[in-house]
Formats: sequence, structure tokens, C-alpha cells
Amino acid sequence: MKKALNRLLPYIIEYKSILILLIFAAVATNAFALAAPSISGYAIDFIRGKDDVLFSKILQILFILGAVYLANAAFTWLMTYFTNLLSNKAIEKIRSDAFGKLTTLPLSFFDTRAHGDTMSRLTNDIDSVSEGLLQGMTQLFSGIVIVVGTLTIMFLRNWIITSVILVITILCVFVSKAIATRCAAMFRQQSSTVGELGGFVEEYIGAQKVVQAFSYEEQARTKFREINARLYTCGQKAQFYSSLVNPTTRYINNLAYISVGVLGGIAALAGGLSVGTISAFLIYATQFARPINDMAGILTQLQSAAAAAERIFSLIDTKPESSDKNLPELLSGSGEVKLENVYFSYNKTQPLIEDLNLFASAGKTIAIVGPTGSGKTTIVNLLMRFYDIDSGKITINGQDSMLVKRDSLRNKFAMVLQDTWLFNGTVRENISYALPGASEEQIITAAKKAHADSFIRRLPDGYDTMITEDGANLSQGQKQLLTIARAMLADPEILILDEATSSVDTMTEQKIQKAFLEMMQNRTAFVIAHRLSTIRNADLILVMKDGHIIEQGTHKELLLANGFYAQMYNS
Repeated sequence: MKKALNRLLPYIIEYKSILILLIFAAVATNAFALAAPSISGYAIDFIRGKDDVLFSKILQILFILGAVYLANAAFTWLMTYFTNLLSNKAIEKIRSDAFGKLTTLPLSFFDTRAHGDTMSRLTNDIDSVSEGLLQGMTQLFSGIVIVVGTLTIMFLRNWIITSVILVITILCVFVSKAIATRCAAMFRQQSSTVGELGGFVEEYIGAQKVVQAFSYEEQARTKFREINARLYTCGQKAQFYSSLVNPTTRYINNLAYISVGVLGGIAALAGGLSVGTISAFLIYATQFARPINDMAGILTQLQSAAAAAERIFSLIDTKPESSDKNLPELLSGSGEVKLENVYFSYNKTQPLIEDLNLFASAGKTIAIVGPTGSGKTTIVNLLMRFYDIDSGKITINGQDSMLVKRDSLRNKFAMVLQDTWLFNGTVRENISYALPGASEEQIITAAKKAHADSFIRRLPDGYDTMITEDGANLSQGQKQLLTIARAMLADPEILILDEATSSVDTMTEQKIQKAFLEMMQNRTAFVIAHRLSTIRNADLILVMKDGHIIEQGTHKELLLANGFYAQMYNS
């Protein structure tokens, strides 16, 4: 918890002006709260007996007391306002940093983590921190002023009674700390399990067709119940331990209250304290205990917020892609690509790409074929620098791809993948994703080349039709046509097609193939295909197996060689 709070502190200190105003409001509101018991004690002392009451003095004091409480209310509102303002600004900065870090992380981060868990850190965990931060700051500033103020006033009035209260309070703090230690572990486990549950639900909803197709509903319910049961167990334990704090501290504080009453009564009989002073002392004792009780009351939120903050900061602390700030831009050129002695593996204990050499001269179409797991898509990942090679060299237009800015490298490529991706927006916005600011004419031209214009115009609002999340209101073929239009709008130097026409009908595929042939003119293209009939016209076909190029040549040459390619084609 301490580590998490130390990480949160810089986000709070960043807004110094608001923090200073918050501290001033907290000091002011609690200063008026501290003055009230002494003022009321003076009023009580003017009630001396049955016929000995100074009403004029009491009325004056009550008028002052009313003004004090009014000022206390005004500064309490200001303290709440500045607390909310500071908390929201700090959370806004944390959320921006967390999402900003996501934009700098390598693809390997997303490939190895549940998307639902990452989303949970940016939503649930940040909300938990927001609530804890809001409560914590209010209690912190109020508590410090109340504790210091009441202790000072009580010591000045009677140091013996104050010492007794202080000893009892220290006992209360130790008990709270012992319980809080047990709570922290439970809340960390709870926060982690919430992320696991979020990841499972996100996967279940996203794969609904597969779930129903394989009648996996019952197994999904079983898995959900298992995770949910673990969440219930750790949540119950966390709540149980945290619920012990409030009654325990209140019991100890009541002992302090009784001690003040007994010792104050003895002191009054000895003539050392007035009734009004004892009354004030009892209120101060209650005020002194209140911050401790309040902190105990929000311990659940604080522990939950600390656990959530640890998860958020573990994301923020994740190592980003290596900086390319000082590297030069990749210069425009003919689109020549060369791989020399390239080695790469996702898992260093399981080699994949070994000593790979490849040369794609400008304007040529290179087809890559091979069985599943042979490394075809991995080549795309390396060309785009989604992953960095372990050794060797990849050059684009004669420049080492490791020694240029990633953005300038990726801007030279356009990709059409088997897995389509569309976002919640209009058809026009989804196509222009490849070229922000593209004109209407450019968008329509790209759609026509992709043979998407006709179906787009049949949609309810044409190019202004809203696409729901991941294109759920379009067929798979229509979604792929839009991604193809997006690639055509980009007008890249190098084109990558990874089973780009796998989800369209045969007639549309033939039209798109013609469009691609036009697009590939004077452009380097890499085509990954399982249907070998689609790559007959490639300038060069590379046959991969176990991370190596085992055969290469044109379609006719490879068939005449009667090797692995011929076996795949004839099968």
C-alpha cells in the first residue's frame, strides 16, 4: 500500500495550486471545528446554578458559535470541491499515462496477455483508485489538522488526561495496522481475480458464434462459476478483515471517552477543571478519535485502491518499444526488400526462423506458401517490425529497418489481413483510417477499386452508415472489402496480403484479384496464401517449412521440380 501511495504522490503534487487551496480549506474548516467545543464550553460555564445564568453572555457566545459553524460549512464545501478537482485531474493524468503506455508497447505485450485484463486495468482499477484517492485525500488533510489541533488544545488544558487518550489511541493504531496488513493481500488477490474474470467475459462475448457452434455454454458457465467463486472467496475474506477495524477501533476509542469522563470528573471535584472544560474535553476526545475511525471506515476502499494502483503502475512500468526518436526517417524509394541471415523466435528455447535470406526486387510480387507454423506470417511481423529480429539484417530501400523510425517504416506498407478489423464509426471513417484527411473522391475511388462501392451505396446511409463494433452489422465478405479499400487508399510502396480474399465469394475474388494486379503494378507485394491457385502469377514463390525457405521459383518451375510445392499443389 505504501509503495502504491508513493507512486500516486507525484500525480497529486503536479497540481500544486489546487493542492495548496485544498490544504488551506482543510486547515480552515477544521480550525473552526476545533474552536467550536471551546466556545460551547465557555457558554456552559455561564450556567452557574438554578438562578445564576448569564443569558446575555450565552446569547453572544451562541451568535459567535453560529458564525463559526457557518464558516465551517463554507470551508467544508470548498475542501470537498478542491478534493474532487484534484482527484479528477490526477486520475485523468494516470488514465492518460496508462493509455499512452499502451501505444508504446510492442505487439508481444498484447499477444501474451488477456485483452480483458488489460481493459480492466484501464477501467475498473482506475475507478477504484479514483474512489480511494478522493476519500483518502479528504481524510488525510482533515485528519492531520484535527489530530494535531485537538492534541495541542488538550495538552494545554490537561496533559494528564491527554496522555491517557494518546496511549489508548496508539493502541488503536497498532490494532488497525495489524488488521490492515491482512487486508492488503486479500485486496491484491481480489483485484487480480477481477481482471481474470473480465478477461474471460470479454473472450466469451467476442467468441459467441464459436461458443454456440460447439455447444460450449455449459463449460463456459462452469469456468465462470469457478472464477466467480474464487472472486467471492477472496472478496469475502478482504471484507471480513476490513470490517474488523471499525468496531475494534470504536471500542478502544469508547474506552478513551470513558477515561476522559472519569478523569475529568475527578479533576472537577478537585477544582482543577470546570464543567464547561470537561464538556469541551469530551468533544475533543471524540474529534480526536474521529479521523482514526473514519480511516478505518474507508479502509476497504483504500486497500482496494492500493491493489488497483499496483496493477495500473505495473502496466505503466512495462518496458516499451526501444526509442527511435533520434533515428532518421525511412526514405521513399522503389520498395526493394532484402533479408540477410535473419534469425528469430518468439520463444528463445524454440527456434523458428533460422538463417533466412530473401530478396524482393522493386515492383515484384513475392508469394509465400507453406504449412501452418512454417513462419509465413512471422515474416510479415518482422518486415513491419512488430517484432525485432534476433540477428541478421532487413533492409527496405537499402536502409536497415532497425535503424529508422518505425512510423516511417510502417507508412511504406499497407496490409490486408485475413482477420478484418473495423471500428465503431462510419464507412467513410473506416476507409479513410489509412489516410486521414482523404477527400471524398479518393475514398470513393478506393472503394470502387476494391469493388466495395456498390454494396456501400446499398447500405441505409451509404458512406455515412455507422458500423457497429468490429463490423457486426456487415457480412464477413463486406468487412474484408472495406479493409481492402482502406489499403488501396493508402497507396503504399509495399503491399502485404495475408489471405486477403479468404472471406469473399469466388466471383468477387476474381474481381479483387484484378484490382490487386493493377495496384501491384510498380509495387513490391508480399502475398501469403493457402489457396495456391491465387498466386500462380507471382514473380517468385517462396516455399517455407520450419522457418526455412526450402524451395523458390515461379509456379511452373516449382511444379516441374516436383518437390514439396508440387505435393501441396496437387493435394
